[in-house]
Amino acid sequence: MARTALILVEGTRYNGPLYVQATQRLGLHPITLSADPAWCDYLAAKSIEAIRVNTDNLDALIGECSRLGATYDIAGITSAQESVYATAGKLCRHFDLPGPNPTSIERCCDKFTQRQLLAEAGVPIPAYRVAANAADVQKFAAEIGLPVIVKPTVGSGSSGVRLCRNVDELAEHTTYLLGGKHIWRSSPRMLVEEFAQGPFYVAHIMGNEVIGIGAADFGPPPHFVFREGIFPALLTDEEHRRIVDVSLSCLPALGLGWGPTCIELRWTKRGPVVIEVNPRLGGGPEPVQLAYGVDLITEHIKLVIGKEWDLRRRHSHIAAWRSLLPERDGTLDWIDGDSRAAAVPGVTEVKLCVEPKAPIVRKGDYRDYMGHVMAVSPSHARTEAILQRAVDSISWSITPFPTVGEQQTAAPYGSAQA
Repeated sequence: MARTALILVEGTRYNGPLYVQATQRLGLHPITLSADPAWCDYLAAKSIEAIRVNTDNLDALIGECSRLGATYDIAGITSAQESVYATAGKLCRHFDLPGPNPTSIERCCDKFTQRQLLAEAGVPIPAYRVAANAADVQKFAAEIGLPVIVKPTVGSGSSGVRLCRNVDELAEHTTYLLGGKHIWRSSPRMLVEEFAQGPFYVAHIMGNEVIGIGAADFGPPPHFVFREGIFPALLTDEEHRRIVDVSLSCLPALGLGWGPTCIELRWTKRGPVVIEVNPRLGGGPEPVQLAYGVDLITEHIKLVIGKEWDLRRRHSHIAAWRSLLPERDGTLDWIDGDSRAAAVPGVTEVKLCVEPKAPIVRKGDYRDYMGHVMAVSPSHARTEAILQRAVDSISWSITPFPTVGEQQTAAPYGSAQA
């Protein structure tokens, strides 16, 4: 009898291992198809079967899946990575397996097209324009009014996203995006949009059901690197209802509603405004599992393999997390305190993903992440206190890179408070 397998197209450093673990818990054999399996270091660490294939080539993927189908019973195909999620949907269509509508995914992943479709449906969004060159960026920023956010129309993880508060920052970021430093996944187009100011929320959706709403905050501007979050967010019944209503209105506008969706919003003077709709799970679904007992990744995989999911809450707790972000560029001398933080009652996970002597070069996106701490308890105040105590236990030292003609000197230690 053939072994039953789940094919994962590419992976992410954060959700990728969680998909592998959930696949194994469901009794399936995970197989990852990747253009560079070594990039996903968790595959080698756990001896997960991985096959090198050009994941931008649909025909190559179809050929590899057909070859695997001769040895395995392929139960489903999916991905944790947004850039290839539409491709995974196309594979599902080809092999007559459950999956998302690839056309809807592709339209949603183009932020300009997404904005157009949301605007046509009357969903509240920031004012926006699309620009192809520096002159357009300057013109549209003047029309919208500074400050504005400038970002690539295709991408994730806050890569290339910056708040531009004046004409100098606008010119600097435009030069960065168009000057060869930013890696474009498509033809260079930039979204220039109004900076919607207010608290930031994330709606986690499965199918047509809002599972819950979290709150999050960022590190210092002008970048948008996630610093901390709490789930569920502390909202009034009216605020919760309005965010749910706006979030659900995005699904028919974009042709979504199969599987997971993650919607980012800000609560502005005019109420909830949609910042971005992600046609996939949000990064790091563990807070939902800690708070409600709902494992979104496992339930997503159940849908992928044609089984019935179970989104019922098992309990109602408060989960929170804090990212460990460097305060400067340089060489990481040491990082310490993770074991002390893990010993704090209520802490569920402490993860470090940097090693001493590693070069730290901040990019202003997800790559700045050095690790995280996660905690849970029955109340907001208690969870926040647990988390603060844990992050206070962790510290590090970063020695700045020497400048020309300057002797390298040690810098004061940093900490999770920086």
